[in-house]
Amino acid sequence: MKNIHTIIKKPLFTEKATFLKENENKLYVEVDMNSNKIEIKRAFEEIFKVKVARVTTTIRPAKWKRFGKSVGQTKKIKKAVITLKPGEKLDFIEGV
Repeated sequence: MKNIHTIIKKPLFTEKATFLKENENKLYVEVDMNSNKIEIKRAFEEIFKVKVARVTTTIRPAKWKRFGKSVGQTKKIKKAVITLKPGEKLDFIEGV
C-alpha cells in the first residue's frame, strides 16, 4: 500500500485547468507515475474530504531539448483530471 501523500504531487494551474475548474467542476493534478485511478481517487478523497465522481489520467511523454551543445530530456509526468460529484467544491488557493 502506497502512502496517500506521495500519490498526489501538486495541482496544475494552466488556462485549461482553470477553465475546467470554473465550468465543469474538474481539477488537474500531477500524480505519481506508478499510481492507478483507484489509488488516486482514494488518496484525493482522504486528503481533501470531497467525493470524487471520476478520474482520468494521461501521461505526457518526455521531450528532447537542446541547450547549446548539450542535449537532454524533459521529465515524463502523469496528470489526472479529477471530476468532483455535483455539490462538491474544492479550491486549492483558498484552502479546504
